[in-house]
Amino acid sequence: MTTLHQEHPVHEHAHGPSCGHQAVPHGDHVDYAHDGHLHAAHDGHWDECEPGAHVTHASHEHRHGPDCGHPAVTHGDHVDYVHDGHRHAEHDGHWDDH
Repeated sequence: MTTLHQEHPVHEHAHGPSCGHQAVPHGDHVDYAHDGHLHAAHDGHWDECEPGAHVTHASHEHRHGPDCGHPAVTHGDHVDYVHDGHRHAEHDGHWDDH
């Protein structure tokens, strides 16, 4: 999955284990949920951690929801569920990888 390199231009807050924002494991890094979007550290600045394309999560039988046991993260106008190092978002009857 390709992730866009979209720098978050004005971000004076330093995310970390005690910053108060939800840490979300995401592949080889950690995103921080902040104001409905996710930030990832990158070369001395923070990026918006967003997928570069629509990526359907194939063979995902599990239904995410409030009682599924996976952490829920507000992401824009929807909720992502953290599962196995990536985020799942419901989309048109299937789950996308975020």
